[in-house]
Amino acid sequence: MKTRDKYLKIVEWSKADGCYIGSIPGFLGPCCHGDNEELVYKQLCKILDEWIEIHEQDELPLPEETADKTYSGKFILRVNKELHKILSIKALQSNLSLNQFCENLLKSSILKKKTV
Repeated sequence: MKTRDKYLKIVEWSKADGCYIGSIPGFLGPCCHGDNEELVYKQLCKILDEWIEIHEQDELPLPEETADKTYSGKFILRVNKELHKILSIKALQSNLSLNQFCENLLKSSILKKKTV
């Protein structure tokens, strides 16, 4: 296995840019683009290999691996007291737990953005 295999690589179509954009979340933001998805992926892998080599040569730690990362399904989100109150009331009105209400809001927000 190559070191680059430990990192999530994303190539996605950008409607705004009219091309594919490649990025490595947690390591490199958008760093390459093109009209051919496969070529953008190959370019992305090459860029990642170069950055890994730079880190190794300069004895810099590599970012945390992202490819096989597991998630617990829990995270702490801090909000101000007024928003907490409003969310709690809305959850009660919806006959949902605060957790389920917030999860539904997050899902709908993410799905909405994906279709834009």
